[in-house]
Amino acid sequence: MATLLPPPKRQKVYHGVPEPEPEPAKPTRNVLVQFVSEDDGSALAPAVNLPADVSREGLEVLLNKLTKSEEPVPFSFHVDCPENADAAPGPTRIVISKSIQSDILNHPTHADSFTEEDVFVVKCSPQSVFRVRPATRCSASLSGHSSPILCASFSPTGALLATGSGDATARLWDLNTETPSHTLVGHRGWVLCVEWEAMERLLASGGHDGHVRLWDPKAGKPIGDAMKGHTKWITSLSWEPIHLNPKSPRLASSSKDGTVRVWSSLTRKVEYTLGGHTASVNVVKWGGGGTSGFGLKSGVLYTASSDRTVRVWDADSGRQLHVLKDHAHWVTTLTLNTDFVLRTGPFGHTGKRPANDEEAQQLALKRYTDVLSTTPELLVTGSDDHTLFLWSLFPSSVPSSDMAPSQGKLKPITRLTGHQRQISHVAFSPDGRWAASSSWDSSIRLWEGRTGKYVATLRGHVGAVYRLAWSADGRMLVSASKDATVKIWDLKTYKLKIDLPGHTDEVYCVDFVADKVVSGGRDKHVKMQVFSFFFRAVIYNRNFRGVHVTCIPPL
Repeated sequence: MATLLPPPKRQKVYHGVPEPEPEPAKPTRNVLVQFVSEDDGSALAPAVNLPADVSREGLEVLLNKLTKSEEPVPFSFHVDCPENADAAPGPTRIVISKSIQSDILNHPTHADSFTEEDVFVVKCSPQSVFRVRPATRCSASLSGHSSPILCASFSPTGALLATGSGDATARLWDLNTETPSHTLVGHRGWVLCVEWEAMERLLASGGHDGHVRLWDPKAGKPIGDAMKGHTKWITSLSWEPIHLNPKSPRLASSSKDGTVRVWSSLTRKVEYTLGGHTASVNVVKWGGGGTSGFGLKSGVLYTASSDRTVRVWDADSGRQLHVLKDHAHWVTTLTLNTDFVLRTGPFGHTGKRPANDEEAQQLALKRYTDVLSTTPELLVTGSDDHTLFLWSLFPSSVPSSDMAPSQGKLKPITRLTGHQRQISHVAFSPDGRWAASSSWDSSIRLWEGRTGKYVATLRGHVGAVYRLAWSADGRMLVSASKDATVKIWDLKTYKLKIDLPGHTDEVYCVDFVADKVVSGGRDKHVKMQVFSFFFRAVIYNRNFRGVHVTCIPPL
């Protein structure tokens, strides 16, 4: 029996026209790439000639091989837009998320600025050893306060949350069970600010009654009576860094009465009062003063005021060191590039808990010096004059061990402009590489933390943006707004990643630690969003029955 051949396939016809011939694949172009460090611009490896369509992951593997890294290090890559490019509004850098071909040579607005003959200077930035995935659900809506929630702050380990409200109480919440832990009663007016001591042994609160109170977070009980002295309400609180005083750190409080008071946490008595400002002191920060000494054994206090000045003080004696007078209106917000490590003290992503005060001091000091290994302690101030300033007051090296008060006018590194209304908040990323500012113009702007160079504008809110918080890995930013939303922004694309609804009125505060984001506002509810982790780099290795496993403990 003869074998029957199958009939030929019918030719596909598109509207009566035969199928067009597939386009031949375009030949891949080669480009010359120079990898440089984002920190100092130094070359990380010799220039290499490679195909333009090599993926971002391929660039990462190549760079690790060229630098001969013992362990694979995750990197982010970007190319600065040429200065002669059209000054159209938009990012000043192009992030390589796919490949040089798709992200740069095919860029919709800057493709003409690059040619195949150019040397592509790719700036490389090592990333954190863990990554946070964005929230997809609201884990809990915590009720209990009977008035708007005005402030919220995670404890350094992320185990507890403190909130302050217009109902004259502060509340502690257990984040493992997502239930209320204690109600802190004692203030006779709104609780305007809460601040954790970096070892999580104490919680401080400041109220509209002008009183500062200390609390035992384990028992939920007050420690002694209220600390009285301010004649108007408390505007902010800040603890002495653990690497400077691990046993009994002091507390600084600023007030509408124009003064800053430094309190002993042991005696609950005021040690000294700073009275140089002539109007409300809106923010106080206790910084380490850098790693070069300057004779500042207790760090420095930074204060921002409605008298249009920022003042810097020796925290040991209360001596004034600098007066910064460049702002033209009230200075309402202030941030340090060391804020994150000062706030969390000895507690890093490894989850290690110090056994004693000496070990806590060593761990906290190591984390502080790691941040300042490539840059001095930097300061960004924001004002109602719609601008921000970046300052470096304590350079990495000094000619003498004792610093006298400054003579003449200090100059900022740069002026950060672009917002159209008052600045509401500014915050450095945990690693200090970026700074983000929010404004009453409903926008958020990103800046390079070391130079103050503008990076991008994040738009999406339809009301004033009150507060910002960074994810622990520095890859995402969370914002709280008057428009009753909390938004998560992807800093790889500079676009909105997830809009977190749930609130029914203005959101006044937001905080972000480990795998949780909390927010509170006028609707009297605390909303908690749950995140999940996945990791990319090695912290420690174990072998189980011949199977190599890489592990990273959570916070």
